[in-house]
Amino acid sequence: MTDFKTLGLAETVLRAVTSEGYDTPTPIQAKAIPLVLEGRDVVGIAQTGTGKTAAFVLPLLSRLAELGGTAKPKGTRVLVLSPTRELAAQIHDAVRAYGKNVRPRSTVVVGGAKPGPQIRACAQGLDFLVATPGRLLDHIGTGAIKLTDTAVVVLDEADQMLDLGFMPAVRRILAMTPKTRQTVLFSATMPNQIRALADDFLTDPVEIAVTPASTPIERIQQSVVQVARAEKRNALARILADEAVRRAIVFTRTKRGADRVARHLASAGLASEAIHGDKSQGQRERALDAFKTGKSNILVATDIAARGIDVDGVTHVVNYELPNVPESYVHRIGRTARAGAEGVAVSLVDEEEMELLGDIERLIGRSLITGEAIDRDAPKPRAAGSGKAKRSRRRGGGSRTQQTAGGEGRPQQSRGEGRPQQSHGESRPKQVGGARAQQSNGDGRQKPAAKSDGRPKQAPKSNTRPNQPNGGDARPKRSGGEALDAGVARIAGGTPRGGKQQKGFRSPAPVRA
Repeated sequence: MTDFKTLGLAETVLRAVTSEGYDTPTPIQAKAIPLVLEGRDVVGIAQTGTGKTAAFVLPLLSRLAELGGTAKPKGTRVLVLSPTRELAAQIHDAVRAYGKNVRPRSTVVVGGAKPGPQIRACAQGLDFLVATPGRLLDHIGTGAIKLTDTAVVVLDEADQMLDLGFMPAVRRILAMTPKTRQTVLFSATMPNQIRALADDFLTDPVEIAVTPASTPIERIQQSVVQVARAEKRNALARILADEAVRRAIVFTRTKRGADRVARHLASAGLASEAIHGDKSQGQRERALDAFKTGKSNILVATDIAARGIDVDGVTHVVNYELPNVPESYVHRIGRTARAGAEGVAVSLVDEEEMELLGDIERLIGRSLITGEAIDRDAPKPRAAGSGKAKRSRRRGGGSRTQQTAGGEGRPQQSRGEGRPQQSHGESRPKQVGGARAQQSNGDGRQKPAAKSDGRPKQAPKSNTRPNQPNGGDARPKRSGGEALDAGVARIAGGTPRGGKQQKGFRSPAPVRA
């Protein structure tokens, strides 16, 4: 079996690797490190969590240790471009940890932080500069940073930089560096635009592709909860309150949505932190630190902010909203089942997201909906005659409940904002496999489903016991709330807690990112 000592790394770097507790390289590290040491251009295709950062940090530190010398003022010998602040910070942490015996000059240049300290750090010259494209171009424009003597450029998570619209900026930056530079590109996928970038800026690159023997997606128990949009936050809180949920990441599409979800979880007694692009760098760092150390067990994040979150021990990933890009689903759920562990991924899907769900299923080559999909976080049963669930034959086998005036019948909320969706003065909520609310008069009041006397219809009396056939159904009916409790136990791998809202859950031991 290959170990780091056989890869040609400098002794000072090997000592740091050993002190960090590593002795065996991952497949991507074993293939990439010798090539980077040779000065070759490299295209590496590997999933998130396979050790790509060390695959370029270790050999570049070794080369700096052997070459010696210093960079020119305002210049940098190695430039690493990252799509997000969080990933940039983690790369910089790796440079400091593995380079503690080399002691390279390094800094991070990202948005959301004051430019003054960044400019001062670059003034004397750097060995390692880790940056996001936008802020780097700002500093280049003011003359604070020069790339005329940069020897190595690393593009990390290139496909994410493409998704975030950074390709024009990346091309501008590469054009400012010497043509004799070494270029290393890492990406989880290889779309045409990334292939074109490699063709334009890399010289005779060696392409390496690594798929772990057991890919993360194979170790993740994936499931879908079909739920009305207005009920998503309640369903989320009940899932996260289960004992089996030790550390969880919740994904939303928008920054405002992340804040709303975090506030709702806090009101339910579940400690959580929100992280997104509108947070300052300090706020994001504090939120990540609380999540890593176990002070907060739930992190609510957008796709962009989640890039670079590398935390072991995440037991659950919940898609509060499905991503617009199917590939992002794979990136999201890859936050769990790391380091050979198993994980759980739950997606809360409303009717408007069914097309997105179909795109995801085609990408991963399997159906995520089963006959055990849960309808909604319905209220506890009121009394006989308050509405019976009928099995629907629609996709997923969820049930559609028709409620009478005794049912809940609340108007549909719009993306958790609490505003009813109205059309020509009438509220007609859309639900997937959930309870169909009654029509509204346009002012939020309910039209009674019964006759004009306004009294709720009573269910016909029956002497038939629940366990005996009754209209072809031999099983007792369960309320939507009971179904969700049972489903939470099945999805989370634990036991529902008697209907009481759990005030948090067990804190795991601190983990190292």
